[in-house]
Amino acid sequence: MRRIRRMKRMRAGEKRKRTIRAAVLKWYRSHGRELPWRHERNPYRILVSEIMLQQTQVSRVLLLYPRFLQRFPTLGHLAVARTSSVIKAWRGMGYNNRALRLQQLARRVAAESNGLLPRSVEALMLLPGIGRYTAHAVACLAFGRRVPVVDTNISRILRRLFPSMSSFTQANGNDDWARAAELLPRRAAGTWNQALMDLGATVCVASSPRCDQCPLLSLCPSAHRVSRTKKRRTKPESGRSGIPNRIYRGRIVEALRALGRGQSMTPGTLARKAVDDFNKGDRGWFDSVLESLERDGLIRRRTRSRISLPA
Repeated sequence: MRRIRRMKRMRAGEKRKRTIRAAVLKWYRSHGRELPWRHERNPYRILVSEIMLQQTQVSRVLLLYPRFLQRFPTLGHLAVARTSSVIKAWRGMGYNNRALRLQQLARRVAAESNGLLPRSVEALMLLPGIGRYTAHAVACLAFGRRVPVVDTNISRILRRLFPSMSSFTQANGNDDWARAAELLPRRAAGTWNQALMDLGATVCVASSPRCDQCPLLSLCPSAHRVSRTKKRRTKPESGRSGIPNRIYRGRIVEALRALGRGQSMTPGTLARKAVDDFNKGDRGWFDSVLESLERDGLIRRRTRSRISLPA
């Protein structure tokens, strides 16, 4: 009897998954976002879009993505470019370290793989700046691999659809990646993953989800039960006058972007451009910010008194 009940539960779980897939894909055909990188099969272009989307709003990426690709149309072009040119082309994206990691990746692939990105998740994760999400996204969207892709939007959907593990293999534990893998369709994994991303970005949002517009309304145990999400208290970042150092780092890089090729700036001039009401007492703090940028490879000290972007 226990075996029969277990088999019935398994069949019911599989039927629910099929119903979920069909509902989401039908919704996606009518409501999916029109994004330029979704028409791409070029691995490099898909990689660029994924790196840009990591910490930048889609609306901003839509503006800057084509400009960046016009400047660096292939991985080879990016590999041989001056680093200062790459940082300048990244203007408006924020988190400039991503530009450096992307170029480091391009140079390694150009040197070791004849300019061809690896196809497997495992090999992609060995490259600079590539984590679990990006490796899975590139493997799936660029190379057609049947692998799950889990970002914050997809994770949110899965946790609301499956608040317990009753429909999934218990041995996997409470793991969004395991949930996503079991929900993958046999074909068109890329379309499925993009459909989930769009559903999470536009309907199953973090705060005040639009349950009445959701194709999974009748299948979701969390429907109309998610209260307005309170913003999490984040650990205060080190900085000055309540402004975190990452803001000042961005201002410093932006000031150096405005310089012409071969030009540089003194630390004092740079401080006055980047910091409001800069005073002598800020020198130690400002030097530490400069040191962090230098360690990351985002600035270059030509001499003790001259600073520029990397060559």
